[in-house]
Amino acid sequence: MKKKSIDWSAFGRYLPYLGAYHKETWAAVILGIAAGVSSVYMTYLIGQGVDQLLGADQVQFSDLYRILMLFGGVMLVTVVSQWLIQRLGNRVAYLSVADLRKQGFAHLNTLPLRYYDQNSHGNIVSRFTNDMDNISIAVSAVFNQLFSGISVVLIALIVMFQMSVPLTLVVLVSTPIIFLVNWVVTKTSQSHFARQQEIVGEISGFVTEMIGNQKIVKAFDRETINQTQFETINQDLNVRGQKAQFSSSLTNPLSRFVDHLAYLSVGFVGGWLFFSGTGSVTIGVISSFTIYSTQFSKPFIELSGITTQIQTALAGLSRTFDLLDQEPETADDQASQAIDTIKGQIDFEDVAFAYDPDQTLIEGFTFTAQPGETVAIVGKTGAGKSTLVNLLMRFYDVDEGSIRIDGVDIRQVKREDLRQSFGMVLQDTWLFDASLRENLQYGNGDATDEEIYDALKSAYMYEYVMRLPDKLDTPIGHQGIKISDGQRQLLTIARTMISNPPMLILDEATSSVDTLTEKKIQDAFLRMMQGKTSFVIAHRLSTIRAADKILVMDAGQIVEQGTHDALLALKGYYYRLYHAQFQH
Repeated sequence: MKKKSIDWSAFGRYLPYLGAYHKETWAAVILGIAAGVSSVYMTYLIGQGVDQLLGADQVQFSDLYRILMLFGGVMLVTVVSQWLIQRLGNRVAYLSVADLRKQGFAHLNTLPLRYYDQNSHGNIVSRFTNDMDNISIAVSAVFNQLFSGISVVLIALIVMFQMSVPLTLVVLVSTPIIFLVNWVVTKTSQSHFARQQEIVGEISGFVTEMIGNQKIVKAFDRETINQTQFETINQDLNVRGQKAQFSSSLTNPLSRFVDHLAYLSVGFVGGWLFFSGTGSVTIGVISSFTIYSTQFSKPFIELSGITTQIQTALAGLSRTFDLLDQEPETADDQASQAIDTIKGQIDFEDVAFAYDPDQTLIEGFTFTAQPGETVAIVGKTGAGKSTLVNLLMRFYDVDEGSIRIDGVDIRQVKREDLRQSFGMVLQDTWLFDASLRENLQYGNGDATDEEIYDALKSAYMYEYVMRLPDKLDTPIGHQGIKISDGQRQLLTIARTMISNPPMLILDEATSSVDTLTEKKIQDAFLRMMQGKTSFVIAHRLSTIRAADKILVMDAGQIVEQGTHDALLALKGYYYRLYHAQFQH
């Protein structure tokens, strides 16, 4: 596998999100300067205090008390400043990540269906959870150390030069070495962190898929196989994570080792200068310098201590901006035509389409649905039935040809307006965690309770809902009541009835209900479809018989079309398909 390294430019792209909170940043700068000055001054006071200890019974207590009182005040300033910086750091970190998450989710809504078909849903979710959490943690950690650390380094450097140039040079020699150590280790571990975050996304996608389809897993006795697959991915994450953590964790001890060498060097050179009488080096100066050397290198060492967090965050930023870089659906700002009163004539004219450019699915497809017609689409799996729906709703755009509604090319109509013209009932039911009312009003937020109850009666769910303790206010989903697959299907049918669109698409709409309920739903559908152009993808014989026209598809082409009786009389493809699949 090709090594992937972290995209450091992602940090530059993240800066505007931090820049949005410039007030907090400037406050942190001021507080950082205050914390740096007070920290350095505390070290200076320590040296001054040591110099008041002249020898046995030779302590200048009056000056020492004054220094200690001053030391206590300066320490209070340091503690308060650092606490406020931490509060500001947390605020900037989590608010900036919240802005990034908000933009990411908004961008998700603009992406074409193709992106969701080609990417694991769990992997997408991981970018909004694991990756962004890592970003906020790292930003907070860096923010808390950055401003006070810079102030300490600059002020300590100035004070050290004033106190002793030779000792300052000793401290400065260690700094490039610490930088070199951090750079080498970081460079080595970059690819491990990038791959680690990818595997986190993979394992999130795998777990999400398996949990969401646990019935199927158990029905096919796949627990052992799934466990093996999970352990393979988990072991890969374990190995890659260990490599990333181990290589990154070397920075802190190596930096401290270099710092300790500098500490010893300061003591040795300072002692030599003191005993040789060279310069104005006193015991107090040496005491201050030993602390200064630690203070000077401390920000670099602390930065090396959070290298793991920083690299994990950079990997998360790369994945997040990779999402934001995905091309949205083709803009339809120029789509100005409106279909005010939809009659429902739909024309497919020489349509060609392929999900994969190397494998054409539909080619030269031509068909007209007259206003108010119910068109049933049948065919083997992969014949292109659902693809027609995807093209009609502009989930995908045609490669060639055109689709027209009442003579208007659907590419000239805004997607929002086009999709509001259709009501869809899919085989895969979708209800979210909310009340029944909120779910049923999903396609029509202005629907009244009376309209909702009418739709529930048509979908034969009225009596069930009325038996619930809170009726329409009853929550459903993970946190609410549990309903069967058939009931979920009935509720989605009611939801479509409430939206009352001028055209309908029914994809296996009655596959989850019993035969008796299906008959009732068919009656409701017939009333709902009265005067509306409807496309029905169905395997149930009753649905097909009720259609005004049946399209028999194979390999993306219409091989036969006509009514049920007419097609049976032909004794062709539909006749064979009917006897193979539909005859009871």
